[in-house]
Amino acid sequence: MPGSVPPPSPTVADDAAPSPVAVSGPPHLLRVTLLMAGSCLPILGAVLIAPVLPKMQDHFASTAGAKALVPLALTVPALALALLAPFAGVIVDRLGRKRLLLVATVLYAVFGTAPLWLDSLGAIIASRALVGVTEAAIMTCCTTLIGDYYSGRQRVKYLALQTMCASASATAFFVLGGAVGAAGWRLPFWVYAVSLLIAPLMAIALPNPASRTAIEEARVEEETRRPFPFRQLAGICALTFFGAMVFYTVPVEMAYLLDDLGVENTGVIGLATALASAATVGGAVVFARLERSPDPMLPAVFAVCAAGFGVMFLAGSAPLLVVGAVINCLGTGMLLPALLTSAMSRLAFKDRGRGTGLWTAAFFGGEFVCPLVLLVVESVVGSLAGAVGILGLAAALVAAGLLAARRRAGAADPRPLPEQLA
Repeated sequence: MPGSVPPPSPTVADDAAPSPVAVSGPPHLLRVTLLMAGSCLPILGAVLIAPVLPKMQDHFASTAGAKALVPLALTVPALALALLAPFAGVIVDRLGRKRLLLVATVLYAVFGTAPLWLDSLGAIIASRALVGVTEAAIMTCCTTLIGDYYSGRQRVKYLALQTMCASASATAFFVLGGAVGAAGWRLPFWVYAVSLLIAPLMAIALPNPASRTAIEEARVEEETRRPFPFRQLAGICALTFFGAMVFYTVPVEMAYLLDDLGVENTGVIGLATALASAATVGGAVVFARLERSPDPMLPAVFAVCAAGFGVMFLAGSAPLLVVGAVINCLGTGMLLPALLTSAMSRLAFKDRGRGTGLWTAAFFGGEFVCPLVLLVVESVVGSLAGAVGILGLAAALVAAGLLAARRRAGAADPRPLPEQLA
């Protein structure tokens, strides 16, 4: 949406002007497919090697500290992504979205396949950290380009689609990693080379956002005199950090919760996780179909997530636990695109890369600390189910706080609400 982006707005309706890029250039379907494929690459990095960690552990059994270092190979990309996404956002705004996306997509394959030839566990972990660097750039670029190419309802639709693709791909990549890993712990790393197939198509099919008219260029010049909206983004990034913990609790802890209830069959655990993942996709579909601004929806969405956690806390059987997980994931499927759409509505074209980078850092930072926070709370309350219940209570308090803030703002000013979440 080069140069024609309206001033940041809290509502979808105010951001409904069509983008020049969105209605011209290469085939629309191919462009959307590539953006979704690119958005799935960081998910690939997060889950693909999870099934082969025990085999890696056996291979490096003689390496000092292997018990702690091997799991780090799985989590360090998310940490690198969280730490570096803000810097990736700055680079996106200065060097251009498409250029950085192409370079990062190629390097993703280089670093992702490096463990095929590395024999040192330390070197493998270093290569995984570099994968996280490229993931930060790829995720920031893809999300920024969605904001550039589309506006209004189209933007909401494709940000929700991004959530759907990420949720569905997580399950698919986990299964793929397990199937390929059966032949050896190194083989799943070949899958990272898929980005070499995507990069040339991106070079051909993705337009390069740029101002096209003197009027648009004048608007961009005017925007450059505005300070970056740190204050407006602070609230939504804080919500996103907490929302990421809400989002990842079920995928990360479901197996442990079922185990606490005496369920050890991996097939049952896999089915339960798949049902929860499907609910996440369903929530994203519901969000995409709702003709409403995301900000007023956030209290209700957090309330749904809290209700799901409440059912999980009270569950005394596996079926009831799955019901709670499905309710929670229905909420998280709406939560992620609602938070992202709300953040994007606050950003002008010149700030979109940096703002998206900050949002991405907040989300993946929440993802990284999620199991650590639950572990600490579990040690205090005595059970994982209790820790989930505490998180549900926190989500309910957030929902109540957001609702009270909107009511106070509405009482003070009966006109359409400004960006009160910040």
